[in-house]
Amino acid sequence: MRVGVFGSECKADKLPVIKGLFGKLNALGAEIYIQAAYYDFVVEKCDYRPEKTGIIDDEIFDLDIALSVGGDGAFLRTALEVNKRNIPILGINTGHLGFLADVGSGQIDETLDELFRGDYKIEERSLLRMYTEERAFSGFNYALNEVAILKRDTSSMITVHTFLNDDYLTSYVADGLVVATPTGSTAYSMSVNGPILLPQSRNFILSPVAPHSLNVRPVVIPDDYIITLKVESRTNSFLASLDGRSEDFQAGMSLKISRAGFVTRVIKRFNQTFYQTLREKLMWGADARS
Repeated sequence: MRVGVFGSECKADKLPVIKGLFGKLNALGAEIYIQAAYYDFVVEKCDYRPEKTGIIDDEIFDLDIALSVGGDGAFLRTALEVNKRNIPILGINTGHLGFLADVGSGQIDETLDELFRGDYKIEERSLLRMYTEERAFSGFNYALNEVAILKRDTSSMITVHTFLNDDYLTSYVADGLVVATPTGSTAYSMSVNGPILLPQSRNFILSPVAPHSLNVRPVVIPDDYIITLKVESRTNSFLASLDGRSEDFQAGMSLKISRAGFVTRVIKRFNQTFYQTLREKLMWGADARS
């Protein structure tokens, strides 16, 4: 099995986890390909040289699976690297919360055993595509979690005129607007009181950020709608952020957001459900007095 290992920098106390991961992959006879930046980090900061088959240092690679080592941010960056290649991704959590990276460091061995037996399931996650008539987002103009339209470094709010399939919805006067996928419903959107959607939901969420009017609430829409946003700003500019990758745009520009024509494939264990992840990560039902 050709396994790609992608990751982010972590604290030195995670080195035993990293060594254990590569040791298990070698024991299973995997062909190991390591993202160049992650390999440099492991060598330089951790003083560890994992055995490998090759280095991933360009956009041409072919893998059976990709492992993302870190938190949800690392998973998003791995999805960015993998993008349209249809390679399934497993998230290994060496960070904190982790909805996408939900395999804990103590579960690595048994999870990899299941993986090499083919004992796993794949969930297909929708992405958002953002585009404009004037110009495209200069980077990868797709997002697995959310597209966020935000004010810049000023106290003045922006106005986001919002249309669904060319029908006028409303004008959000707020610090911004988050358009989230079901995957992103537990990320930025949740922090601004958006609802949690199951990953299989065929919907998107519109969640205003600090709206001027308290009766403006998040809205759930079908994911086959085309969303058009026209932004007014006193600074004549605003930020458009795709999974945290931000870029300046000029006010008055029309942005369109729709479902992408491809999906991100996420590896999940059979004994791990989304409901279980919610209970564990958000501590639903936990007694704070314990």
